[in-house]
Amino acid sequence: MANLNEKKGMLIDVQPLKTKKEINELIEALGMSQNGLRDQLLFKLGVSTGLRCGDLVALTIEQVKGKSNFKIREGKTKKERTVYLNNLMADIADYIETLPKETVYLFPSRKGEGHITTTQAYRIITKAGDMIGNESVGTHTMRKTFGYTYYQVTKDVATLMEIFNHSSQKTTLRYIGITEESIENSIKSISFF
Repeated sequence: MANLNEKKGMLIDVQPLKTKKEINELIEALGMSQNGLRDQLLFKLGVSTGLRCGDLVALTIEQVKGKSNFKIREGKTKKERTVYLNNLMADIADYIETLPKETVYLFPSRKGEGHITTTQAYRIITKAGDMIGNESVGTHTMRKTFGYTYYQVTKDVATLMEIFNHSSQKTTLRYIGITEESIENSIKSISFF
């Protein structure tokens, strides 16, 4: 359980999940917790939208209930963005049905009337990562997985850069791990002898 035992201040090299198998294994591990539906939906939303963890945990039921898309002002950049939920509407509806009627936040805290913290989200995701033997999983894994998958399907780095509000394509490619992967693949493909 390396992620949970790291000393404060040490950096974890958080990576995207690059295959559907890896994504589904993590979703399955998240479902084994006491709050499995919540934890799975948090991850699915992160992977499907590319939102930062702070924006995910702060979502309200009103923002997402019965909607295929909604606008959000991102916490870090303060820029407005449209978020699309088409493939998650049924999961969201099923999950909301399990919440008490007076609940405001989509991911409510058990302590008080707020939402879970990004620290709690990190603990949830790293614990699931440990369960499947992946120590490079953290909250940025959701956003990076969205970006990696989007790029692999579309090869459209310019649009992905806009979605992420990055200032350069190089930053976006580095963020989703494409640069290192491209270098490794190109070196492996060359026969020197």
